[in-house]
Amino acid sequence: MNTIKQQAKALAHPLAALAIGLIVGALAILLVGGSVFETYGQMWKGAFGSTYFFTNTLTRAVPIILIGLGLALAFRAGFFNLGAEGQLVLGGIAAALTALYLPGPGWMKLIGALLAGIVSGGLWSAFAGWLDAKFKVNLLITTLLLNYVATLFAGYLVANPFKDTKGSAALAQSAMIDKSAWLPKLMAGSSLHAGFIIAVIATIVLFWIMRRTVFGYEMNMTGSNPFFAMYGGIKSLPMVVTTMFISGGFAGLAGAVEVLGMQYRYLDGALTSPNYAWSGLMAALLAGSNPIGTAFAAILLAALQTGAMGVERNTEVPLEIASVIQAVIVVFVSAKFSYAFIKRKKERNTNGTTV
Repeated sequence: MNTIKQQAKALAHPLAALAIGLIVGALAILLVGGSVFETYGQMWKGAFGSTYFFTNTLTRAVPIILIGLGLALAFRAGFFNLGAEGQLVLGGIAAALTALYLPGPGWMKLIGALLAGIVSGGLWSAFAGWLDAKFKVNLLITTLLLNYVATLFAGYLVANPFKDTKGSAALAQSAMIDKSAWLPKLMAGSSLHAGFIIAVIATIVLFWIMRRTVFGYEMNMTGSNPFFAMYGGIKSLPMVVTTMFISGGFAGLAGAVEVLGMQYRYLDGALTSPNYAWSGLMAALLAGSNPIGTAFAAILLAALQTGAMGVERNTEVPLEIASVIQAVIVVFVSAKFSYAFIKRKKERNTNGTTV
């Protein structure tokens, strides 16, 4: 009974955030002279109205799920990884170059490209974690600033040494990956690819790690009470580096999956312009860092984004209505975390390091 109450309590806040977001969105629709029911009806149709639209929503959700899972892991351990965008980009460029230049059959190129994406994103994230643990360089600042380094570096690679000279000279992009190294489509005529299966498996595995393993216990302990974790013998440096590597590895995998399943090359700006990284951050926060909740939150956010495209096509309401709803959700969720942080800080000041 207590478990049911806890689950219901955990769901109450994100559902309230969604409801408030939709209410504010309705007010914004009225302000621009649109019909609330027609707009939300078109949004639903654009996201779930047919098999085509539904598979498009799931396809867009794939990188958001994977990024959200990585960030949920880091947040659960008490580490704020804001570098998912850079880790996503490095995973994408590493996957593209590996698929292009690794010798061997297509299946080997595909597996190698996925692993390259995980490792590159993981190492980039672990580097920031190492700087924090070893030299006390603030993790928030480091991960955020490293986004620019990664994005500009990847852009340089496809604008100069690895630029596709056979394609359009106006685009900074790699050469096209051989079809044998593409992620297969799950349904004929749809955009949904095997990356969705990878995302589902990753969600289940991460949930199991958090709930059933020693590492998951130590990670949760570090996040909930770092002083007690230190007293219990959990070493901070290995915990930070390992957690950040896994977190960045998920983001790198998201970049690899997007390149191998949708773009089939690395195109400068194609991974950053859809704001996958920030949508993944939103999904993790909305779900309270629960892996399964993060996956569903990612699908919800993807539905808002794909549904908004249908709204713009069929009504006079602009595409940005989805951004308004998402922004309100973020503010509402952030308010909860800010309140909890301030409350915990006051308790520490009152009770010392026992909290």
